[in-house]
Amino acid sequence: MRGRVLAAAVALALAAGATAACGAKEEQPATQSHSQDQSHSQDQSHSQDQSHSQDQSHSQDQSHSQDQSHSQDQSQQTATPELAAALAKARAATAKYATDLPAALKDGYQIITPMMPGMGYHYLNPKAPAFDLTTPAILVYVKNDNHWELGALEWVWPEQPTGPPLPGATYGEFAAACHYQDGTFVAEEKEADCAKTNGGEPFGFWHPKLVTMHVWLWFHNPAGLFNPTNPLVQST
Repeated sequence: MRGRVLAAAVALALAAGATAACGAKEEQPATQSHSQDQSHSQDQSHSQDQSHSQDQSHSQDQSHSQDQSHSQDQSQQTATPELAAALAKARAATAKYATDLPAALKDGYQIITPMMPGMGYHYLNPKAPAFDLTTPAILVYVKNDNHWELGALEWVWPEQPTGPPLPGATYGEFAAACHYQDGTFVAEEKEADCAKTNGGEPFGFWHPKLVTMHVWLWFHNPAGLFNPTNPLVQST
């Protein structure tokens, strides 16, 4: 079988002074003067420290405010009514697979990668359309102990779409590779270079370099909805 497929794979440390004493008759005034100098120096130092502390606090507040603003800007870039509606549609269509891998297998999804760090296990439906919110080309599962959980939906193309399939979409890539029936794959630029078996497993299909789009709809991704990899996914 030859399919279309896959994906890949896969944050930030003051000074002192000294004086000299004069003769015995002037010792006490000199001491007073020295005490005043020290007091003046300490007042200046304390004032500078307060000013420095205030500056640092102001700088940190500004930085925090900018970070929050940047985060909000990024969120607003993707949180559109159009995207929300599309995601709701995709979620409704794939809810049956959320914790039920056997259901996905029954509907024609088959394993095409082992565990890929920061991603998961990829299952391809070779009959899926090029882009259909209700029938993702690939389901990306995360495994915790013996529990399978749907993490991301994925679509692939031989070239980047002329227009984003979803508002704010970003892309990844997957190198040309030979895939085998147990889900293992070997990078090869040409199908003719694919071995007939790999570790005893028969050859399944080959694909050229692909453009990928992950949508982390079922597993929170702090790196972003469309980021190819997810730092929360454990390599198990």
